[in-house]
Amino acid sequence: MFASMLGTFLVFVVLFLISLGIVAGIIAAASSDEVIIYKNTVLVLKMDKPVADRSPKMPVFGMFGTEKYSGLTDILKNLKKAKTDRNISGIYLDLSSVQASMATVEEIREGLLDFKKSGKFIWAYSEGFDQKAYYLASAADKIYLTPQGMVFFTGLSVNEMFLKGTLEKLDIKIQVIRHGKFKAATEPLFLDKMSPENKQQTTELISCLWDKMLTGISESRHISKDELNRIADSLKLSKASEALKYKFIDQVAYKDEFLKDLRSKIGLDEKARIKTITIDKYTDVEDHEKKASSRDKIAIIYAQGSIAGGEGDDQSIGSERISKAIRKAREDDQVKAIVFRINSGGGDGLASDIIWREVVLASKVKPVVASFGDVAASGGYYIACACTKILAEPNTITGSIGVFGLVPNFEGLMKNKLGITFDEAKTNKNSGFIPVQRALTPFEYATIQKGIEDFYDNFISKVAEGRKLTKARVDSIGQGRVWSGVDAKRIGLIDEFGGLDKAVEVAAELAKLKAYKILSLPEQKEPIQQIIDQIFGNSPESRIQTVMGEDYKYYRILKEIRGMKGVQARCLYDFDIN
Repeated sequence: MFASMLGTFLVFVVLFLISLGIVAGIIAAASSDEVIIYKNTVLVLKMDKPVADRSPKMPVFGMFGTEKYSGLTDILKNLKKAKTDRNISGIYLDLSSVQASMATVEEIREGLLDFKKSGKFIWAYSEGFDQKAYYLASAADKIYLTPQGMVFFTGLSVNEMFLKGTLEKLDIKIQVIRHGKFKAATEPLFLDKMSPENKQQTTELISCLWDKMLTGISESRHISKDELNRIADSLKLSKASEALKYKFIDQVAYKDEFLKDLRSKIGLDEKARIKTITIDKYTDVEDHEKKASSRDKIAIIYAQGSIAGGEGDDQSIGSERISKAIRKAREDDQVKAIVFRINSGGGDGLASDIIWREVVLASKVKPVVASFGDVAASGGYYIACACTKILAEPNTITGSIGVFGLVPNFEGLMKNKLGITFDEAKTNKNSGFIPVQRALTPFEYATIQKGIEDFYDNFISKVAEGRKLTKARVDSIGQGRVWSGVDAKRIGLIDEFGGLDKAVEVAAELAKLKAYKILSLPEQKEPIQQIIDQIFGNSPESRIQTVMGEDYKYYRILKEIRGMKGVQARCLYDFDIN
């Protein structure tokens, strides 16, 4: 009986391994097959999925709840490729939904403007434009809007939720220890509205971002910034006809009418099928432009998400994983320069310091250029301050040089609401440090405050050293305050404006390279490993993201909060600009 069971088990194991081999072969074939496109093809750019900096390494559509989508790097690469591709006639922007933050939208818009230099057309169509979608659409030669659609154009706002009243009802007290009058990450826990300092910095931040949007729209649509503000203040674009009247769009049309015009544009008969290819699929089209071969490399190290200790993944910054990637690039003699792509509002202070150390070591032997995405603030700035040069978009959110700690006191909730009390036995006076079942003693509070002050002093010292500023100067622009890219350049926190492509160019100049290859780090898991992880429950994130869609960000925030420990170097709060 046992022999039969063993034999059956071995058969299942062998069949399973064979099945995995077949799946791996299918994936390899799918990823290696070149996609052929034909003359007069239109490239379709949709942004209805979140745009990360880096494309996930999953070439099979729909497998185990995953979908293939392009990251920012591939989108920019594809726009450059399409610019010189004789088979691409133009671009169709389908912008009914845009799931990307402002700096990412800015980089893609710059890529579209560069594409237009080829003389090829860009047309945009939507059932309704929100402000980010319209800002992207304004790069197009012609903008279409459905007859019942509208352009949502009202100016920018930030709405923050405050929990003070809820915590008081639950009899929970939050003990906040922080340095920086602008460090507003903790304010929702003990205030019922924005502090004057927080309202000031937030207003100045979104005003700067709004001015950048107005400048771009004004240049593209030939409408003055004063007129754009008047239109926003009067809510004049609630109808498609009004959007046409005020020159925000070029034509009101249903989708079939838009497609009819598109056929005419590319010289097709009325009933002819328009040949299209999506930006995601276009990644598989070979780039036939001749490039000089070289053994030299520029390593792009992607760091996206909250900073924490451990390995992390493509959506979080693990100090071990990122440090290993920087070390690998530093020790590789063929890597002549490093681009450190950062998209993070910060996180664990100790993990940030570990990554900073690797940046210091790398910058001593080769150029390290930081490229900021949508946000590189607090711990996100900490890990960048030792770089040789720092680039950001004008609407990047950065700074937030400050530190905080939180210790909740659940004594009131437990005793007064639930009837639960605590007692303890201990060997030393501070054996129960840090408590959550009672209030901190003055000595405990002072001890934590000293740790916060020490970390802040360490933070501004490293920024001062890396940016060649005095500590007093860094302290004056620190205090937890956030800055736009425009202000960050003015006060010396960054060196130049530009996205990822510009950062690579700067790195090549610093390393005196004319020809080079790109090495992307950290290395991503092969598709077959991702599938195995999903089968055995090692990587449920993609399934959760697929199910939750846009609400997935709230799950990530809760997960980060659960993982917080020690001193935190985080941006003021996680917010959406509307």
